[in-house]
Amino acid sequence: MSVGDEGLLKQGLWIVPISAGFVAVLVGFSSSVAIVLQAAQAAGTTPAQAASWIFALSIAMGVSSMGLSWWSKMPVLTAWSTPGAALLATSLPGVPLAEAIGAFIVCGVMITAIGLSGAFEAWVGRLPIGIAAAMLAGVLLRFGIDIAVGAKLDPWLVIGMALAFFLGKRWLPRYTVPLTLVVGLGLAAAFGQLDFSRLQWALTVPQWVSPQFSWSAVVGIAVPLFVVTMASQNLPGLAVLRASGYEPRVSPIITTTGVVTILGAPFGGFAINLAAITAALCASSEGHPDPAQRYKASLAAGAFYLVAGLFGASVVALFAAVPKALVMAIAGLALLGTIANALDTALKQVEQRDAALVCFLVSASGVSFFGVGAAFWGLLAGLLVLGLLKRQTPSR
Repeated sequence: MSVGDEGLLKQGLWIVPISAGFVAVLVGFSSSVAIVLQAAQAAGTTPAQAASWIFALSIAMGVSSMGLSWWSKMPVLTAWSTPGAALLATSLPGVPLAEAIGAFIVCGVMITAIGLSGAFEAWVGRLPIGIAAAMLAGVLLRFGIDIAVGAKLDPWLVIGMALAFFLGKRWLPRYTVPLTLVVGLGLAAAFGQLDFSRLQWALTVPQWVSPQFSWSAVVGIAVPLFVVTMASQNLPGLAVLRASGYEPRVSPIITTTGVVTILGAPFGGFAINLAAITAALCASSEGHPDPAQRYKASLAAGAFYLVAGLFGASVVALFAAVPKALVMAIAGLALLGTIANALDTALKQVEQRDAALVCFLVSASGVSFFGVGAAFWGLLAGLLVLGLLKRQTPSR
């Protein structure tokens, strides 16, 4: 290949991180925005205030994702706390909105404090890479399975996207995901499955709510929200980065998520944390063939989050217009390589294989206890088994 041809290929690579960033935002919004809106409704918000929640969370995610990725030159993607939203949907009814906002601020202060302390970074630094990779594979497994589920819902759409994906892998490997997404949207349009009739573009007006603080809201909302966010989101999010070959400076990242949570709380931003599943999209080869350039995928995702925040409810309607099967298929296909690499890393070290397998199975199970998701319990189970097996190893 000539130098000129290489230059053309490099020039054409600009679409790869943009596509990965868009898919990450598409998956993030479509998979959990309904839970966020349920939490807002449980808090007794008006429609304008509910849109403000989407505004605050999206702007915080966009600013922190772009800032942290540019600073670290790593694909650091943030997200709202999905398990936190689920927790709020059941714990906010009956709580005055002002006290709920106060609890969000307290949660942000606690996240900031643990980030500044360095304790979380010290613990994560000792996490075995095989266990981290097993957790990642377990968390992402359902997205691979969802390809088959999506094919049952809409066989021609998903089969067409799968054909585009694997033919792209063979002939245009660098542009596989953008090609698959375009084919999916084209098929959905041809089948009459894109419904934009209820879409109206309008800028979101942020709604300030002055916080009030009460011990009951701190104990009943802030503390559980902090625990769930750290265990179910930040820990797996850091494990994803480590499993993808990155060694981020943990304390500044966690501190930043705490600060943006505090700033966004009066407008409805209940908790910002590291992304896990969507981060895997940006941190894989689908984000960029060169690992040193994959931070650009998170930059692109951050830009899309900013747009989503500015248009709030309009963007929610836009994502609702896309067929569910399309979202399931593009997410699963884009993550196939990441799942394979994670499984390979997890099972590569014979002495960690049993522990990694336990971690994978528990993480893939989807079980949750005390409001904490399967990723945390998978890590805990894997580390426990690893510790037990090491103790049983005879000394020489």
